[in-house]
Amino acid sequence: MKQLPNNPMIAVVVAAYNQEKFIGRCLRSLLHQTLPQNTYEIIVVNDGSTDLTPYALTQFCDANDSIVNVISHDTNRGLPAALNTGIQNARGPYIVRVDADDFVNVNFLNFLYYYLETNVHVDAVACDYLLLNDDEILLERCSCHEKPIACGIMFRKEHLFEIGLYDEEFRCQEERELRIRFEKKYKIHRLELPLYRYRKHSNNITRDARMMEQHHLKLMEKHKHDSNPTH
Repeated sequence: MKQLPNNPMIAVVVAAYNQEKFIGRCLRSLLHQTLPQNTYEIIVVNDGSTDLTPYALTQFCDANDSIVNVISHDTNRGLPAALNTGIQNARGPYIVRVDADDFVNVNFLNFLYYYLETNVHVDAVACDYLLLNDDEILLERCSCHEKPIACGIMFRKEHLFEIGLYDEEFRCQEERELRIRFEKKYKIHRLELPLYRYRKHSNNITRDARMMEQHHLKLMEKHKHDSNPTH
Protein backbone atom coordinates (compact mmCIF):
# COMPACT_ATOMS: atom_id res chain seq x y z
CA MET A 1 0.00 0.00 0.00
CA LYS A 2 1.27 3.45 -0.92
CA GLN A 3 1.84 6.20 1.60
CA LEU A 4 -1.03 8.57 0.84
CA PRO A 5 -0.63 12.31 1.46
CA ASN A 6 -2.03 13.54 4.78
CA ASN A 7 -0.94 17.12 4.18
CA PRO A 8 -0.18 17.47 0.47
CA MET A 9 1.62 20.57 -0.71
CA ILE A 10 0.09 20.54 -4.19
CA ALA A 11 -3.40 19.90 -5.52
CA VAL A 12 -3.64 19.03 -9.21
CA VAL A 13 -7.16 19.85 -10.39
CA VAL A 14 -8.49 17.96 -13.41
CA ALA A 15 -11.99 18.76 -14.69
CA ALA A 16 -13.35 15.96 -16.87
CA TYR A 17 -16.41 15.91 -19.10
CA ASN A 18 -16.71 13.02 -21.58
CA GLN A 19 -12.97 12.40 -21.77
CA GLU A 20 -12.94 8.59 -21.79
CA LYS A 21 -10.35 8.59 -24.59
CA PHE A 22 -7.75 10.77 -22.89
CA ILE A 23 -8.27 10.76 -19.10
CA GLY A 24 -6.13 7.65 -18.57
CA ARG A 25 -3.14 9.20 -20.36
CA CYS A 26 -3.56 12.35 -18.32
CA LEU A 27 -3.68 10.60 -14.95
CA ARG A 28 -0.83 8.20 -15.70
CA SER A 29 1.41 11.18 -16.45
CA LEU A 30 0.43 12.78 -13.14
CA LEU A 31 0.97 9.59 -11.18
CA HIS A 32 4.49 9.15 -12.56
CA GLN A 33 6.04 12.39 -11.39
CA THR A 34 9.53 12.78 -9.93
CA LEU A 35 7.95 14.47 -6.91
CA PRO A 36 7.05 11.92 -4.21
CA GLN A 37 3.38 10.97 -4.26
CA ASN A 38 2.92 11.76 -0.59
CA THR A 39 3.50 15.44 -1.38
CA TYR A 40 0.61 15.99 -3.81
CA GLU A 41 -2.98 15.03 -4.50
CA ILE A 42 -4.91 14.73 -7.76
CA ILE A 43 -8.51 15.95 -7.63
CA VAL A 44 -10.60 14.87 -10.61
CA VAL A 45 -14.01 16.49 -10.94
CA ASN A 46 -16.26 14.38 -13.15
CA ASP A 47 -18.63 17.04 -14.44
CA GLY A 48 -21.66 14.90 -15.28
CA SER A 49 -19.99 12.81 -18.00
CA THR A 50 -22.32 10.65 -20.09
CA ASP A 51 -19.65 8.47 -21.71
CA LEU A 52 -17.29 5.94 -20.09
CA THR A 53 -15.29 8.55 -18.18
CA PRO A 54 -16.73 7.41 -14.79
CA TYR A 55 -15.66 3.83 -15.52
CA ALA A 56 -12.19 4.94 -16.62
CA LEU A 57 -11.78 6.83 -13.35
CA THR A 58 -12.51 3.72 -11.29
CA GLN A 59 -9.16 2.38 -12.50
CA PHE A 60 -7.36 5.18 -10.65
CA CYS A 61 -9.36 6.07 -7.54
CA ASP A 62 -8.88 3.26 -5.01
CA ALA A 63 -9.32 5.09 -1.70
CA ASN A 64 -6.70 2.90 0.00
CA ASP A 65 -4.05 2.92 -2.70
CA SER A 66 -4.32 6.03 -4.85
CA ILE A 67 -3.72 9.76 -4.52
CA VAL A 68 -6.52 10.35 -7.03
CA ASN A 69 -9.67 11.75 -5.44
CA VAL A 70 -12.73 11.74 -7.72
CA ILE A 71 -15.58 14.16 -7.06
CA SER A 72 -18.68 13.82 -9.24
CA HIS A 73 -21.29 16.37 -10.29
CA ASP A 74 -24.68 14.77 -10.95
CA THR A 75 -25.17 17.02 -13.98
CA ASN A 76 -22.86 18.97 -16.26
CA ARG A 77 -22.31 22.31 -14.53
CA GLY A 78 -19.63 23.63 -16.85
CA LEU A 79 -15.85 23.85 -16.75
CA PRO A 80 -15.43 26.80 -14.34
CA ALA A 81 -17.84 25.25 -11.83
CA ALA A 82 -15.94 21.96 -11.99
CA LEU A 83 -12.63 23.75 -11.47
CA ASN A 84 -14.02 25.65 -8.50
CA THR A 85 -15.20 22.39 -6.94
CA GLY A 86 -11.67 21.02 -7.27
CA ILE A 87 -10.03 24.12 -5.80
CA GLN A 88 -12.49 24.26 -2.91
CA ASN A 89 -11.63 20.66 -1.99
CA ALA A 90 -7.86 21.14 -2.27
CA ARG A 91 -5.86 20.71 0.92
CA GLY A 92 -2.46 22.00 -0.13
CA PRO A 93 -1.27 25.61 -0.53
CA TYR A 94 -0.48 25.24 -4.25
CA ILE A 95 -2.97 24.67 -7.07
CA VAL A 96 -2.25 23.65 -10.65
CA ARG A 97 -4.78 22.85 -13.36
CA VAL A 98 -4.28 20.09 -15.91
CA ASP A 99 -6.97 19.47 -18.52
CA ALA A 100 -8.28 15.93 -18.89
CA ASP A 101 -7.20 15.62 -22.53
CA ASP A 102 -3.64 16.81 -21.90
CA PHE A 103 -0.64 15.28 -20.12
CA VAL A 104 2.64 16.41 -18.58
CA ASN A 105 6.37 15.78 -18.34
CA VAL A 106 7.64 13.74 -15.37
CA ASN A 107 9.23 16.87 -13.86
CA PHE A 108 6.12 19.05 -14.24
CA LEU A 109 5.11 19.25 -10.58
CA ASN A 110 8.62 19.11 -9.18
CA PHE A 111 9.98 22.08 -11.14
CA LEU A 112 6.93 24.34 -10.67
CA TYR A 113 6.78 23.52 -6.96
CA TYR A 114 10.49 24.14 -6.46
CA TYR A 115 10.23 27.48 -8.29
CA LEU A 116 7.51 28.73 -5.93
CA GLU A 117 9.11 27.26 -2.81
CA THR A 118 12.45 28.93 -3.49
CA ASN A 119 11.01 32.26 -4.69
CA VAL A 120 8.66 33.36 -1.95
CA HIS A 121 7.96 36.66 -3.72
CA VAL A 122 6.53 34.89 -6.77
CA ASP A 123 2.73 34.73 -6.91
CA ALA A 124 2.37 32.07 -9.63
CA VAL A 125 4.51 30.34 -12.23
CA ALA A 126 3.63 28.95 -15.66
CA CYS A 127 5.70 26.61 -17.82
CA ASP A 128 6.06 26.50 -21.58
CA TYR A 129 4.29 23.72 -23.46
CA LEU A 130 4.40 21.46 -26.48
CA LEU A 131 1.45 21.61 -28.87
CA LEU A 132 0.52 18.11 -30.06
CA ASN A 133 -2.10 16.53 -32.28
CA ASP A 134 -4.28 13.56 -31.30
CA ASP A 135 -1.50 11.16 -32.27
CA GLU A 136 0.89 13.02 -29.94
CA ILE A 137 2.95 14.29 -32.87
CA LEU A 138 4.73 17.53 -32.04
CA LEU A 139 3.32 20.56 -33.85
CA GLU A 140 5.02 23.41 -32.05
CA ARG A 141 6.87 24.47 -28.92
CA CYS A 142 5.04 27.43 -27.37
CA SER A 143 5.86 30.14 -24.85
CA CYS A 144 3.33 30.33 -22.04
CA HIS A 145 3.59 34.12 -22.16
CA GLU A 146 3.37 34.65 -25.91
CA LYS A 147 0.60 32.04 -26.33
CA PRO A 148 -0.93 31.63 -22.87
CA ILE A 149 -3.19 28.68 -22.07
CA ALA A 150 -5.31 27.91 -19.05
CA CYS A 151 -3.19 25.05 -17.74
CA GLY A 152 0.34 24.50 -16.51
CA ILE A 153 0.17 27.41 -14.06
CA MET A 154 0.87 26.79 -10.39
CA PHE A 155 -0.89 29.29 -8.13
CA ARG A 156 -0.73 30.00 -4.45
CA LYS A 157 -4.19 28.90 -3.33
CA GLU A 158 -4.90 31.87 -1.13
CA HIS A 159 -4.55 34.21 -4.12
CA LEU A 160 -7.21 32.31 -6.07
CA PHE A 161 -9.64 32.52 -3.17
CA GLU A 162 -8.85 36.20 -2.72
CA ILE A 163 -9.87 37.03 -6.29
CA GLY A 164 -13.00 34.87 -6.12
CA LEU A 165 -11.98 31.74 -8.09
CA TYR A 166 -13.39 31.16 -11.60
CA ASP A 167 -16.47 33.10 -12.72
CA GLU A 168 -18.98 30.33 -13.42
CA GLU A 169 -20.85 32.53 -15.88
CA PHE A 170 -17.97 32.04 -18.33
CA ARG A 171 -18.49 28.56 -19.78
CA CYS A 172 -15.46 29.28 -21.97
CA GLN A 173 -12.81 32.05 -21.85
CA GLU A 174 -12.87 31.32 -18.12
CA GLU A 175 -9.08 31.33 -17.95
CA ARG A 176 -8.76 34.75 -19.61
CA GLU A 177 -11.34 36.22 -17.25
CA LEU A 178 -9.53 34.76 -14.23
CA ARG A 179 -6.18 36.02 -15.48
CA ILE A 180 -7.48 39.57 -15.86
CA ARG A 181 -8.55 39.62 -12.21
CA PHE A 182 -5.41 37.82 -11.04
CA GLU A 183 -3.00 40.15 -12.83
CA LYS A 184 -4.59 43.27 -11.38
CA LYS A 185 -2.69 42.42 -8.19
CA TYR A 186 -0.34 39.52 -8.93
CA LYS A 187 2.14 38.38 -11.55
CA ILE A 188 2.56 35.05 -13.33
CA HIS A 189 6.23 34.24 -13.87
CA ARG A 190 7.51 32.12 -16.75
CA LEU A 191 9.51 28.93 -16.44
CA GLU A 192 11.12 28.43 -19.86
CA LEU A 193 10.77 24.66 -19.89
CA PRO A 194 8.15 22.85 -22.02
CA LEU A 195 6.75 20.66 -19.24
CA TYR A 196 3.11 20.65 -20.38
CA ARG A 197 1.64 18.71 -23.33
CA TYR A 198 -1.34 20.50 -24.86
CA ARG A 199 -3.51 18.64 -27.38
CA LYS A 200 -4.97 20.41 -30.38
CA HIS A 201 -7.92 18.43 -31.67
CA SER A 202 -11.45 18.82 -33.01
CA ASN A 203 -13.03 18.55 -29.58
CA ASN A 204 -11.19 21.54 -28.10
CA ILE A 205 -13.80 23.94 -26.78
CA THR A 206 -11.82 26.79 -28.38
CA ARG A 207 -12.93 25.48 -31.79
CA ASP A 208 -16.53 26.61 -31.09
CA ALA A 209 -16.15 30.01 -32.74
CA ARG A 210 -19.66 31.25 -31.94
CA MET A 211 -19.40 30.38 -28.27
CA MET A 212 -15.94 31.94 -28.08
CA GLU A 213 -17.17 35.17 -29.65
CA GLN A 214 -20.15 35.39 -27.29
CA HIS A 215 -17.92 34.99 -24.26
CA HIS A 216 -15.34 37.39 -25.68
CA LEU A 217 -18.02 40.09 -25.84
CA LYS A 218 -19.09 39.15 -22.32
CA LEU A 219 -15.48 39.43 -21.19
CA MET A 220 -15.11 42.88 -22.76
CA GLU A 221 -18.31 44.05 -21.11
CA LYS A 222 -17.32 42.84 -17.64
CA HIS A 223 -13.86 44.37 -17.83
CA LYS A 224 -14.60 47.38 -20.05
CA HIS A 225 -13.01 49.75 -17.55
CA ASP A 226 -9.71 47.83 -17.45
CA SER A 227 -6.84 49.20 -19.51
CA ASN A 228 -6.20 45.93 -21.39
CA PRO A 229 -9.09 43.47 -20.90
CA THR A 230 -7.96 41.14 -23.68
CA HIS A 231 -4.46 40.60 -22.25
